Amino acid sequence: MNKRTLKKRLYKFLFKLFVVGAVALLLLFGSIYLGFWGVIPSQKQLTEIQQSKATEVISSDHKLLGKFYTTDRQPITFKQIPKHVINALVATEDVRFFEHQGVDNLSLFRVLIKSILLQNKSAGGGSTLSQQLAKNMFPRKNFGKFGIVIHKIREIIISNRLEKVYSKEELLTHYLNTVPFSDNTFGIESAAKKFFNKSTHQLSIDEGAVLIGMLKTNYYYNPRLFPKKSKKRRNVVLNQMKKYEYLDETTCKKLQLLPLELDYQTFSHNTGLAPYFREQVKRELKQWVKKYNTEHKTQFNLYNSGLKIHTTIDAGMQALAEEAMQSHLAKLQADFERSHGKNAPWIKKNNLISRELIKLDAYKKLKEKGLSAKQIIKKMSEPHDIEWFTWKGKKVVTASTLDSIRHYYKFLNTGFVSLEPTTGAIKTWIGGINFEHFKYDHVSQSKRQVGSTFKPIVYAAALEQGYSPCSYISNAPITYEDLDNWTPKNASSATDSSKEYAIWSALSNSLNVISVKLLNYVGIDTAIDLAYKMGIESELPKVPSLALGTAELNVLELAKAYTTLSNKGSATTPYYISKIEDASGNILETFEPATKSEKAFTENTRQQLVAMMQRVTDSGTAKRLRSTYKLKNDIAAKTGTTQDNKDGWFVGVTPKLVSVCWVGADHHSVGFTNTRIGQGANSALPIFAKWFQMLNKEAKYKKYTNSRFRIAPKNKAALNCVAYKDPNFLKKLFTKKDKLKRKRFDRQQKKKGFLNRLFGKKR
Repeated sequence: MNKRTLKKRLYKFLFKLFVVGAVALLLLFGSIYLGFWGVIPSQKQLTEIQQSKATEVISSDHKLLGKFYTTDRQPITFKQIPKHVINALVATEDVRFFEHQGVDNLSLFRVLIKSILLQNKSAGGGSTLSQQLAKNMFPRKNFGKFGIVIHKIREIIISNRLEKVYSKEELLTHYLNTVPFSDNTFGIESAAKKFFNKSTHQLSIDEGAVLIGMLKTNYYYNPRLFPKKSKKRRNVVLNQMKKYEYLDETTCKKLQLLPLELDYQTFSHNTGLAPYFREQVKRELKQWVKKYNTEHKTQFNLYNSGLKIHTTIDAGMQALAEEAMQSHLAKLQADFERSHGKNAPWIKKNNLISRELIKLDAYKKLKEKGLSAKQIIKKMSEPHDIEWFTWKGKKVVTASTLDSIRHYYKFLNTGFVSLEPTTGAIKTWIGGINFEHFKYDHVSQSKRQVGSTFKPIVYAAALEQGYSPCSYISNAPITYEDLDNWTPKNASSATDSSKEYAIWSALSNSLNVISVKLLNYVGIDTAIDLAYKMGIESELPKVPSLALGTAELNVLELAKAYTTLSNKGSATTPYYISKIEDASGNILETFEPATKSEKAFTENTRQQLVAMMQRVTDSGTAKRLRSTYKLKNDIAAKTGTTQDNKDGWFVGVTPKLVSVCWVGADHHSVGFTNTRIGQGANSALPIFAKWFQMLNKEAKYKKYTNSRFRIAPKNKAALNCVAYKDPNFLKKLFTKKDKLKRKRFDRQQKKKGFLNRLFGKKR
């Protein structure tokens, strides 16, 4: 066969191959177009498409506290995207974006030759921004060996339709709102806030280049994980901008020399600012969304409708409160463990640990499999690597499940809230020490005995019934025979049981004996009625020990009661959501302050009680506020400590803020070993004190810190009396004189005896 014939046959074969390939490609294209490989959205459907948007929780000082989402995305408009970000994107990802209609034929041909025929994996994908947008909006499926061809054709068809439906500006906006960035973040606004703690419109050129740079491979160029690689990629983006004349050479070089500086923010449900508060908001919003949708026939979703939840929380105050809590409780925990030593209940009392063990899901699952209790305990005693919470940071240890129960059993926890008494707007909310490991919220969910923080309610009832701050009551103990011979005792032995104390002094020193007597004088029912008027809603026990705080209340409930002291005697209902908006900024609902119209007590009673509680701060059980923490603010205070030092409380009332703090162990079987470290003045008060120290340094909080109580002169004068009187003063005085006379007589006799011996005289 001659050369010419061979060449002819080869051309014929290649032509047939081309025709077969073209027909096959045409058939494949037709099958894809008709939806055999998955439905392709029509132009109409593309115009109606909406992306999932995260719900944002926003503080009163306009900070993003957190988000609720299935996909972390916060869409923005084209006007909110800086020109340099658009330039960086086009220069790096699709330089002919403004020239093509969805498909860049030059890039596609390059990919066809290099990637598919020559199997060069470094040749790039050749996708335009429109094609990438199609891929983001309609994720790829597994179509096997020829999947890449199917995907490319699908995306070409969709991108062509997108170009017909949207303008170039709209396509860029859609792209930047949907593209995945590092750390499971979608859209440039979410990425800007996560990596630089700012909105997209605030991004500098180099910061924008960092974000655009990570689009190539968002894990490999993650600036948090691989800062050197990210910086190198940023400089590539800047070079591309220079290459296509978006930057001049001088500016490019200057920007490339800048260090990579992040201000990384995490919006994890477990971490970040105010996690307990955010969880409380989520619980309420689930109910709100359900009710709103029913009433308005809407279809809002908490996780993807892009709602904006405006709250009353002040992010700055919250951050300082969390800092104060962490600083104090880290030290208190160490003191607590040291005081228990080797005899701590979590070490010695195996029955306590066993009770916690059987509550675990893991224990229940093993039991369902037929394992005996002994076998389960053996299995749960096997060590494995686990991450523990400690006050020095997370720690990976080799420990068993039983070890973990012992570890977490010992931790002290806390609940702290502060609110504006006139509006009820909650400014800080700390539900516990660490939301990731301790989910239980001690602000809204936990109820504990309130100790002496209930006493001001008893004293207010007494003032209402005609007692004055200078009424004197004996401090002598009484045994109540009808209550199993119960004899209330004072916590401190420094007070004299033979004296009579002015009730302002009895409150200041938190005298149990007098508080119980006063409750009986005014009547238990009377005191309870007043408590309900002050906003208490829980059922209160009708027993004399109520005066000592045996009632169980939560932190928020107690705070509500104390708003009466700074709100002219009326209780204010705490609230924390001010308004809810949809993704477009339309207000769906607003929430207004709710104050009880009925006054709990008269203005004179209110002012006198405030003055009495200021004495608690100046010279009573809360005097550490002055002596240790040097606070000079107007603060009416009350500390509280329950029986066996299980709970420590502190209430701090100022004209503009009411704050309540509880500290104790989650388990009632664990308490402080002694009053020295367990009393409210030591366990709870320092959180408030340290927080207020920091507030005093911030000029923006002067409206809270510089506020002063206005107390009429007559109500100030109502406290002008000595702290106590001694009925036996004269008797003791004469006894003292007799003793002095006796001593004088003895000295005289000794002197006379000495002189007689000296001169030899007989006595």
